[in-house]
Amino acid sequence: MIDRATVEKIKEAANIVDVVGEFVTLRKAGMNYKGLCPFHNEKTPSFIVSPSRGTCHCFGCGKGGNAVSFIMEHEQMTYPEALRWLANKYHIEIQERELTDEEKREQSERESMFIVNEYALKYFEEVLHNHEEGKTIGMAYFRSRGFRDDIIQRFQLGFDLNNRYAFADAARRKGYKDEFIEKVGICYKNDRGELIDRYAGRVIFPWIGVSGKVVGFGGRKLDAATKGVQQKYVNSPDSEIYHKDRELYGIYQAKKAIAKEDRVYMVEGYTDVLAMHQCGIENVVANSGTALSVHQIHILHRFTSNITLLYDGDAAGIHAAMRGTDMLLNEGMNLKVLLFPDGDDPDSFARKHTASDFRQFIENNQTDFIQFKTDLLLKNERDPLKRSEGINSIVQSISMVQNQILRDTYLHDCAQRIGINEQTLINQMNKFIRDGKQQTGQPTPQVVSPNPIKPVTPVAVHQQDDSKVEQMLVQLIVRYGDFTIYDNVEDEDGQLQNISIAQYVNLNLAADGLRFRNEWFNRILDEAVAHSGDPDFNTEEFFINHDDITISRIALDMSQDKFHLSASQQVHEDQESLRNRTLHLLLDFRKEYLDARIKEIKHDMIQYAQDEGRLKALMTEYQQKVLLRNALAKKLGNNVLMN
Repeated sequence: MIDRATVEKIKEAANIVDVVGEFVTLRKAGMNYKGLCPFHNEKTPSFIVSPSRGTCHCFGCGKGGNAVSFIMEHEQMTYPEALRWLANKYHIEIQERELTDEEKREQSERESMFIVNEYALKYFEEVLHNHEEGKTIGMAYFRSRGFRDDIIQRFQLGFDLNNRYAFADAARRKGYKDEFIEKVGICYKNDRGELIDRYAGRVIFPWIGVSGKVVGFGGRKLDAATKGVQQKYVNSPDSEIYHKDRELYGIYQAKKAIAKEDRVYMVEGYTDVLAMHQCGIENVVANSGTALSVHQIHILHRFTSNITLLYDGDAAGIHAAMRGTDMLLNEGMNLKVLLFPDGDDPDSFARKHTASDFRQFIENNQTDFIQFKTDLLLKNERDPLKRSEGINSIVQSISMVQNQILRDTYLHDCAQRIGINEQTLINQMNKFIRDGKQQTGQPTPQVVSPNPIKPVTPVAVHQQDDSKVEQMLVQLIVRYGDFTIYDNVEDEDGQLQNISIAQYVNLNLAADGLRFRNEWFNRILDEAVAHSGDPDFNTEEFFINHDDITISRIALDMSQDKFHLSASQQVHEDQESLRNRTLHLLLDFRKEYLDARIKEIKHDMIQYAQDEGRLKALMTEYQQKVLLRNALAKKLGNNVLMN
């Protein structure tokens, strides 16, 4: 673990122009530098690097960041990996936190396992390319599948000799211990205590993790006499460094393309990945026969929110697509599905088409999950019971979508496609959402309905999705949170103090028990207040260089103007203008909250119409909220008042 002092030293040393300049040709443009964006294709430079702020930003696609986040985005690295990359560039020695004896032992074991796997990868590659058995059996198989040398080398494919003792003997001669050869699963012990090679006689597909380390292997059994008719895969067993449900085949080779294309294609097998790369489509990974897991989705979500499932059109492919749908939706992924026609899979299709033809085929034939399920479950189905089950399955999938507006859109679309009353579907979806909450104990996403039913909450919490007002308030805190808007205010002890924007917003919201719905926004406000007394505290600089990369990215996004303005065009804020803007946004925020709460009370009054006591309390609250809302509307100059 890198200690905080070293992290700060790395950040201070990193020159944004120097770092970006390694990947982008930059030209001086006034106080800044300009170049072609490395994150999307463009002909006119819109990527601006600001040395004074230590940030970069593309006014075309919106991507950018500070030196650390730029390296993370461009090289698809984790936060610690990016810090180490920069430390290496600036010759800064990494000072790690002292590990406990137990941590040292565990780290040593993991490193030993990675070292054995790295040796195994080189061993299998060497056998494939230079051993007679590897060339005549292993390479012959890859050639029969049409794979070029560059693809074989890119994925570091290999072959394991038929001699089941050969690998262990070779590894021992190189000084590798039996303990770690067995722990990574390349070999296992038989009844006589001999190390037996798990992959003997198989072509080898290495699993390389996001960071570039070899975590495991997949081996395919071949029968030389029948030229591969017998097809059987064996994968590394679970270990300290490999869990199949947490890995994706091809992710290391695909991660940059996934981020650049902002989409990932998910296929079933190793050769599907290889064939698509050879075709020219590189943003592709495989889960290789396992049920898609939350861990795998989280890995993909680091690079994109858009996924297309490319599966065979047979029963197995349909089943694979069906079982992953709800999980992907629940994790916030935007999902498309494409099932290949009978007799084709991504491997065979890629070998017969160019990349542009393949992409066009995907564009023309991929469908959203509603159409996929509709075609699968309802097409030509006349049995009322089976149609009901199919519609329930579709609505249940829609209930998994976390974004309220998107969920509402899907539901409306579904009602039109299948010819069912929308209110009927809304009622059924509400039931799925409520049942899901009861089963998991997790917070339920807001119900999309003209008449949502929600209990009265004892603490006022902002209930809407991140609104423009909420975003503008947080943007104000990021940019000017340390700025004083009230001088010499007397506190409870009679002491005079200055009040910053962050402090004023916090006090104002806390007086009514209000909070932002987005917890990242709450954290930004809390930290801005906590550091308000620090000497030379600057909110923008603090949050842009925050140790938590999510907060850093939020701050970077909020610190950028939509358009690049020259110095003469930029607006310079003063105390009065910032005070007025803060007060106005807080009024907007309250009005927005009251609008939402009034709607909730109306819906609750319908639900509790038979409960006289509850109904009376709701009516009293309703009258109070309407009066407050109307008073705020008058202050804001809004003449359209609710009643």
